[in-house]
Amino acid sequence: METLQISTDTILDHHLKAFRNNDLAELMKDYSAESEVWTPDGAVVGLEAIAAFYTYIFSLLPKEQFNLDIKQRIVKEHKAYLVWSTESPFINIPVGTDSFQISGDKIIWQSLAAHIIPK
Repeated sequence: METLQISTDTILDHHLKAFRNNDLAELMKDYSAESEVWTPDGAVVGLEAIAAFYTYIFSLLPKEQFNLDIKQRIVKEHKAYLVWSTESPFINIPVGTDSFQISGDKIIWQSLAAHIIPK
């Protein structure tokens, strides 16, 4: 039986759609128990911690109250890099970046940095 290889672009598209929709259940399908998200505040490791992290992010960027503007997207093999900006009623982020490492159909490593300006 042939194994289906899901592309990095496909995983990234799924991740961005779930993020824009504040769909935590769908977003978490992109991660595994071994996944890590590195932030300026430290490493967020495992499904429970990553879910809590995104729950907080969604409170700052409620669905239909923010527009994620992707400035740059680079995808090469199992790596991806995004430069973006967004604004909501609660925060302004003039520049943010995410880097991803994908294995199979999961984000196994992600780093995030953003200039967050509270309103």
